[in-house]
Amino acid sequence: MVDLVIGSGPAGIATARGLLARGRSVTLVDVGGTLEPARAAARDALAAEAPADWSAATRTGWQAPQFASPPGQVRRYGSDFAMEPADATFADPGGLTLRASHAVGGLSNLWGAAVLPYAAQDMAGWPITADDLAPHYAAVTEFLPVAGGRDRLEALFPTLSMRGRTPLPPGPQAERVLKLWRAALGGQPDPALTLGLSRQAVAPGCRLCGQCLHGCPWGLIWSAAQELPRLREDPRFAWSPGAPVRRIEEGPDCVTLIRADGTTETGERVFLAAGVLESARILLASRPQAHDSLTLRDSPHGFLPMLDLSLPRKGRPHPDRGPLHTLAKLFLELDDATLSPHLIHSQIYSWNEFYAPELIANYGRRLPGSAPLWRALARRLMVAQVFLHSDHGPTIDLSLAPDGRLTSTVTAAPDLPTRFGAAAGRIAAAMARAGLKPLTRAARLAAPGASFHAGATVPMARNPRPGQSDPLGRPYGLSRLHLTDASCLPAIPATTITLPVMANAHRIASLSP
Repeated sequence: MVDLVIGSGPAGIATARGLLARGRSVTLVDVGGTLEPARAAARDALAAEAPADWSAATRTGWQAPQFASPPGQVRRYGSDFAMEPADATFADPGGLTLRASHAVGGLSNLWGAAVLPYAAQDMAGWPITADDLAPHYAAVTEFLPVAGGRDRLEALFPTLSMRGRTPLPPGPQAERVLKLWRAALGGQPDPALTLGLSRQAVAPGCRLCGQCLHGCPWGLIWSAAQELPRLREDPRFAWSPGAPVRRIEEGPDCVTLIRADGTTETGERVFLAAGVLESARILLASRPQAHDSLTLRDSPHGFLPMLDLSLPRKGRPHPDRGPLHTLAKLFLELDDATLSPHLIHSQIYSWNEFYAPELIANYGRRLPGSAPLWRALARRLMVAQVFLHSDHGPTIDLSLAPDGRLTSTVTAAPDLPTRFGAAAGRIAAAMARAGLKPLTRAARLAAPGASFHAGATVPMARNPRPGQSDPLGRPYGLSRLHLTDASCLPAIPATTITLPVMANAHRIASLSP
């Protein structure tokens, strides 16, 4: 009998690959939204020209829809195809800014492509270890490209080998920061801080066109959608797009999915990888007697702006002129038990086109005619995106509204602002040694869910109780339903989420009965 996988995002694709590697037959069940033909044609037309031949009008036209995104939405390719609006998922979002996706590839159509495994110390107390995930990181990175270089970060994250990999060029600002950082340390590493090149899921051949946050015209930023055509080459794989799954019924010998249009799919097992919001909705609708709510955990994050006062100078490249990419340039890991028993992760970005419009929108109205000043300031701006472990973040209760959508209730973490401020201050002091001027008073926390690093609604446990799942992602009381997205993680560490979720999904698929 066939195994059913719900969701075509990174977890779903990794699950399907793990099952197929065992010789199982797989049907991937998904809504299947795709980029509109007109936007796909615009993308292809841009890719047909070399970036050096793009006119200013072409660039402006390509970027304009992203600048006009509605609040809370993220666009790529001028389209909202990959992110559901809040009211499609929530009867009441309750301040939660996390969103669902019904697109092929899910939210990986929108992500920033940053990848790291989880550090062993952040998995303490889990029913699985970093070593358990190691072979599955290797399996996942056979089809997930990783750009990056060998540096001190490897010692913190040995389960992701950087041997033979090539980094994306970090650009003049990040290169200078790295140089000054190494000089300031004088060859003596700081035991609490590790700075290195970012790791990104970007295929070789990057054109450094600077359109990363608008949509790579060549599709070099990996999306799970890219794997679907390859999976469909396997005769044991079937693709079933259509109406969303409403609920799951588990019987003694099979599992049945009931879709919103009344159609059904039956299989031996079901692997639920629809994304934490959709998976919560489906699970709540499937087991009303077992759950009246699920608790979502969020890895909180915030922003620390910094100025590079050395740029631009005569003879030195301007950071807003190509060739360049606008993904994270550097990763900084802070391991200080006085701030947190867990790693604090930062992704450091140099210039991108969103800085100037945001500065003008936030401050320009107070100073009429000041737009040139903010544009000049934006060229000198670098930003550290600082993530904390979910132990320090808010919790979000998810329940099912009468109409089948979700209602969320956010419970704030009282000490989060203080903890974030202390972490930002520690990072600011470190970045000052690397030649930057941190603007600590402008540091700010983002809204709950804004990091999109969330999950642990049905956390894995060695001996699960109601509300938990076993090490194979099976919720208490079920034997044929496996959660394989972030819903089953025991917690949400600060470091990047997609690669560990994929590795864990592949592990569950590889070990399930």
